[in-house]
Amino acid sequence: MNAQTPFDATLPRLRAGFRDYLRIARLDHMTKHVFIVPGIVLALLLRGTTTDMMGVAENILVGLLSAICVASANYVINEWLDRDFDRFHPEKSQRAAVQREMSGRIVIAEYLVLLGLGLGLASLVNPTFFVASVLFGLSGLAYNVPPLRTKDRMVVDVLSESINNPIRLLMGWAMVDGLSLPPVSLVFAFWCGGAFLMNSKRLSEYRDIVASDGAEILGRYRRSFRYYTENSLAVANLVYALSCAFFIAIFFIKYRIEYVLVFPCLVALFAVYYALALTPGSVARKPEKLYRAKPVILCAAATTVVFVVTTFVDIPQLDAFTGQKFVEIDWTPSDPSAPG
Repeated sequence: MNAQTPFDATLPRLRAGFRDYLRIARLDHMTKHVFIVPGIVLALLLRGTTTDMMGVAENILVGLLSAICVASANYVINEWLDRDFDRFHPEKSQRAAVQREMSGRIVIAEYLVLLGLGLGLASLVNPTFFVASVLFGLSGLAYNVPPLRTKDRMVVDVLSESINNPIRLLMGWAMVDGLSLPPVSLVFAFWCGGAFLMNSKRLSEYRDIVASDGAEILGRYRRSFRYYTENSLAVANLVYALSCAFFIAIFFIKYRIEYVLVFPCLVALFAVYYALALTPGSVARKPEKLYRAKPVILCAAATTVVFVVTTFVDIPQLDAFTGQKFVEIDWTPSDPSAPG
């Protein structure tokens, strides 16, 4: 299986140690919490602060620690329940839950401790952030735990996993303002954008694993892959990208027309990421490693720069896009006898 050593179920597994139980919490996936940052920034821009900046800074610190703990709890239950399926995956077969003999009681205890710590910290921020954290935990259960286990259902797997993006948006927003919610257009934009990322990951996996190991092994790893095709995943990517663009455009036009200048950067970002998903062995299969993809980072940096500039620079000429404008054409022939 690719360059990885395949898992051999006939070999005895060593008993897991402390480092193995720590590994399944996937602390190296903390980079995914970058989706909390837009919520913080947009809440500051659109709502301001209802408390002093020191209080906001404390909320951000405690909130980030809370998000890390809840996410790690989700990862723990994910690795434990997927251990019999991950052994068919080229990279995931190297996970600790597959390679080591683990105690179910210790795993459940680790899950409960992380979840309890995360929700406990969330309660120190504000009620809105606490509700968002509860939703974050519930999404992990729905995605991983039977009988619901949405990861096994075609399309639902992408939508249920990507809902963590708007939840993270809400977390960031609540760190600044716990008395309001982000605009609905922004929530759906983040959901569709997250779906694009998760679907791109599946497209990349499908192309790579089918090419190296065949479609059968992919279906044994994840049941939803039995119903996907490369074409269906490619079409789904188009749908998610267009839907995200639609909701982003609504948000830009409604809240600050200057933001329409950010749109070309976002288009480039989506295009670069899609190209990455079509590249064999790319980091699109591991979103937590995206910081290694220079084209994506450059597009993201350009998007950030344009966003900052358009936040502080007013361009009155763009107001024409907010109203109905028609080009009038007069086809009435002129009167030759008229003076002048």
